[in-house]
Amino acid sequence: MARLRIGLQLPEAERPVRWADLADLARAAEDAGFDSLWVGDHLLYRGADGAPRGPWEAWSVLAALAAVTSRVELGPLVAATSFRQPTLLAKEAATIDEISGGRLILGLGAGWNEVEYRAYGFPYDRRVDRFEEAFTIIRTLLREGHIDFAGRYYTARDCELVPRGPRPQGPPLMVGSIGQRMLAITAPHVDAWNAWHDWFGNTPDGLRPLLDQVDAAAQAAGREPGAIRPTATVLVRLPGGATRYADDGADHAPPLTGRPEEMAERLRAYGRLGVSHLQLVLEPIERRAVEALGPVLELARQA
Repeated sequence: MARLRIGLQLPEAERPVRWADLADLARAAEDAGFDSLWVGDHLLYRGADGAPRGPWEAWSVLAALAAVTSRVELGPLVAATSFRQPTLLAKEAATIDEISGGRLILGLGAGWNEVEYRAYGFPYDRRVDRFEEAFTIIRTLLREGHIDFAGRYYTARDCELVPRGPRPQGPPLMVGSIGQRMLAITAPHVDAWNAWHDWFGNTPDGLRPLLDQVDAAAQAAGREPGAIRPTATVLVRLPGGATRYADDGADHAPPLTGRPEEMAERLRAYGRLGVSHLQLVLEPIERRAVEALGPVLELARQA
């Protein structure tokens, strides 16, 4: 089993968070031994009572995180391609990869939260069709530096990505989706795949069938099983943590709890399945919780 990489999902809309708090959490996570930091790419949520909640703009935060950290990888979990012109998104990704010294992982998805689409004026229809064109433009620009493309939704005529980022092939690409068509579109090209904990019950056993789907998609694309590195979020609750989803009225997967040894063994179980990277979603998402997980990270990485 390769060394399991473990990252942290930074707070999004669980509570109001200022930039100073995000920077402090990022530094604490780096000091505690986390391998990566992740931000959600969302604009607006509404709770069951209609009350609005929202995070800061993801790409601005990623650029700032790149400047205040030195070791951890960084990424959107995941970027909605429909929120930006794909040519601009590729430019933003190359820029952040440069600022961070080659630490960006580019997570991409088609988006899902209709509330923010309607509020911010983005088209909600045919999201997978739009994603397919955007994905073609983004990956081609990042990996080849040039594209001449005219589609139904996006156009990039004789477009050049200059200057290029620090990696000749651009940052690694990751898709966050279990849709069969999304897997078929991305499987020939992506380096990694991500599953959100609600999709598989927040358990290793629940994740196993999804890993089989990803391997099948890789094989259908002419790639070897395991060519697409699996990653997954894990919801973790520490003492004093209130539910992350208290106001949305939905049922969610039970969080991982227990003694450090018990939590570490559960995380190791994902590694034994072949998962290469985990992103922990914490309750509460506070500095004390980040620091408390340092010993768990050390135990989880032991053979």
